[in-house]
Amino acid sequence: MQLIIVESPTKARKLSGYLGSEYQVLASVGHVRDLPKSEMGVDIEADFEPKYVVSKDKRKVLSQLKTEAAKADNIVLATDPDREGEAIAWHVREILLESLKKKKLSPAFQRASFFEITKPAVLAAIRDPVQLNMSLVHAQQARRIVDRLVGYEVSPVLWRKIRRGLSAGRVQSVALRLIVEREKKITTFKPDEYWEVVVVLAAGAKDEGFSTHVTAIDGKMYSPSKEADTIDLVAAIPSATYEVMEVEKKERKNSSYPPFSTSTLQQAAANRLGWSSKQTMRIAQQLYEEGLITYHRTDSFNLSTQALAMAREYIAKNFAPEYLPAKPQVFRSKSKNAQEAHEAIRVTGVSKLSRDIVGGRLTQQHAKLYDLIWRRFVASQMTQARYDQTSVSITLTPAVVTSFKTATLKTTGSILKFPGWRSLLPAGDDAPLPDLDKGKALLYQKHTATQKFTQPPARYNDASLVKELEKRGIGRPSTYASIISVIVDRGYVERTDKRFFASPVGITVADFLKEHFPVFMEYQFTAEMEEDLDRIARGEKEWRAVVGAFYKPFHKRIDEVTDSAERVQVPVEKTDEMCPDCGKQEQGEIVIRSGKFGKFKSCSRFPECKYTENIVEKIAGVVCPLCQKGEVIVKNSRWGKSFFGCSTYPKCDWASWKKPEVGETMTKEDWAIQQAARAERRAKFTKKKPVVKKKSVKKKKL
Repeated sequence: MQLIIVESPTKARKLSGYLGSEYQVLASVGHVRDLPKSEMGVDIEADFEPKYVVSKDKRKVLSQLKTEAAKADNIVLATDPDREGEAIAWHVREILLESLKKKKLSPAFQRASFFEITKPAVLAAIRDPVQLNMSLVHAQQARRIVDRLVGYEVSPVLWRKIRRGLSAGRVQSVALRLIVEREKKITTFKPDEYWEVVVVLAAGAKDEGFSTHVTAIDGKMYSPSKEADTIDLVAAIPSATYEVMEVEKKERKNSSYPPFSTSTLQQAAANRLGWSSKQTMRIAQQLYEEGLITYHRTDSFNLSTQALAMAREYIAKNFAPEYLPAKPQVFRSKSKNAQEAHEAIRVTGVSKLSRDIVGGRLTQQHAKLYDLIWRRFVASQMTQARYDQTSVSITLTPAVVTSFKTATLKTTGSILKFPGWRSLLPAGDDAPLPDLDKGKALLYQKHTATQKFTQPPARYNDASLVKELEKRGIGRPSTYASIISVIVDRGYVERTDKRFFASPVGITVADFLKEHFPVFMEYQFTAEMEEDLDRIARGEKEWRAVVGAFYKPFHKRIDEVTDSAERVQVPVEKTDEMCPDCGKQEQGEIVIRSGKFGKFKSCSRFPECKYTENIVEKIAGVVCPLCQKGEVIVKNSRWGKSFFGCSTYPKCDWASWKKPEVGETMTKEDWAIQQAARAERRAKFTKKKPVVKKKSVKKKKL
């Protein structure tokens, strides 16, 4: 009997359907052991030797694995094809080897690595096993140990110097710095005034107008900074004559995007679907485990020969011949650490469309992400889109006496001649211009002179933050979702309207770390550590040497900061209210503080005075859709995400992620149906049956 070990029960179920009765497939359910939670678990005196312990919730799983391993002739480790998957395989093997040696058994261990959970890929991987890649294991181990050293040594410093309960992370703190620096740029930004003059012209009296912008006056660039700069021009516009000075037409070609990598998938899902990185990776994980897409943790744009053939065959059958290029399109990652042996994220079967996958465990959410991946994959192998782009320069000649002789107006427009790959990924194009020739007179229709102000940089959202992290080499594509989740869960960052706002606590922590740990908070230093981890994964560096080179100066700085740094306070908002507990005697004042679950009121004399009060944010003018009595208030879930609920809870248990509209109502029957549907969805993913409350029936006394 051959024992196949994977991470997840879903993956185990999928593989069981592909393999015969001579195989048994079991799941480790993720990592089986880790560094202990109650202590550092790294022996800094013994060359950073880690002390791994078995997770309590994995004892039953490991007991079953040991029992079945004792019966097996061969054990195949079929965990995910990345550092985490390789580390899980190694930990499982180490635990099973120890158990089997006690029983004087020695079955063979093999490693099966595949990037898609399809029958051909799985069978091929089992037929041609590989060796466990210890370089990947060491890279994962080095990352885990460095992160533990940072967390366990910096967090106590934050407790002493700022407040209890705070924590820091090697990569998360640097990502927090990005958001805090953007926050400061926004708050200190001083807008500059400027004006924009737009003139709508037409080719004929019955023709539709098109917009032009004034770009120059008497041959000099026109950039008005105040209204006075526009007065002469605006006065001359209605009566002026307009003549086409120059028309430039050229064909523009637009090549397709490459298929998705992990980071570009997260960016696209954030921009198009409004999803967080964490949500995207969760849905992608489920699509992968169902065998619908290739492995979703990759920084490669590479496609296999089979994938290219599959896409080209689909295009040839479903599109006209001109949509299929003569040769397959090949894309290369810009990242120097990209593993080109891995594939980009693509669908495993191009004939299966998004509408075909919904059902069972798969919902419309899965279909939406699948559709993004399907379109991007197929479009990557289609021909270029072609446009006719026109640029027009127009001369304005005043009919009245003004301070200038002529003004130049410009406009551009484009017409899509051939969609190519854009037929699958359409985009908004410029409005087409009428057919214009040099020397043609144009008719004035209307104009606007608009006061505008320069805008501060936009706050990061999931897409732009992932893009910035990738550009700076901070973290890896597979870690972006967890990086963002950690700083949000810790209350350092608040996600509001899908944008990240640095909280007072987050700003205080980032400023403290930047001041006292300047080297370790540098973007380039963090990127270089990531490169060192990649070098370990490639077998170019020894993991203990990398950890040691990091830890020695880091630990020295910890001692210096512990002895010399002064305590800092997290900024609070004053309310001018006296504390009800100690205000009269001790002059305590109510202030608003930021905590893990949002803002709350407390006494300014904390910790001497323990008074606290929740802040209830109400939605003005909206009552509970269900009971029509309570007010709708904003609450925070245990994950830090805001939702809406009824102020009369638990009397009324209405709740929703979506903000209700004024006058919105819901019947008790609709609410019951909605709750039942939610329970059913949860049950599908947790493998638990929905709990149905039964009415108690009182027995009659005989």
